[in-house]
Amino acid sequence: MSQRFSDAPISRLVGFQVRPLDESAEAEGKLGQAIVDIQCGPQHHNPMGRVHGGLVSALADAAMGIAFGRTLLDSEDFSTIEMKVSFIRPVREGRLSASATVVQRGLRIGFIECNITDQRGKLVATGSSTCTVLSS
Repeated sequence: MSQRFSDAPISRLVGFQVRPLDESAEAEGKLGQAIVDIQCGPQHHNPMGRVHGGLVSALADAAMGIAFGRTLLDSEDFSTIEMKVSFIRPVREGRLSASATVVQRGLRIGFIECNITDQRGKLVATGSSTCTVLSS
């Protein structure tokens, strides 16, 4: 079930690389986690020569969506109903990693947080989202 979120067409189009779920997390039942990477370069720049904020936001959205999607039953689907991204520092190029964790998962609503870091481990942005569970 969760693989469908990792293999989303947008991930292939943009170049997101979804890391597999850590075996220890899977064994402990901590499925609401995800790490998504992207290698950024000039093709991702805004007019000021930095990685476009929309790409950083899309990276956060992908990681948070995958993390939440990993908590769903086969009979469930979801939709994001709110998302916020706060930008900390600009990036010109290099690998960005978005690490997302489901903070709270209820019957109908979930809250997810995300940190986006550069290849040196410096915080680039933070994100949060609220998702609603839908019956498929």
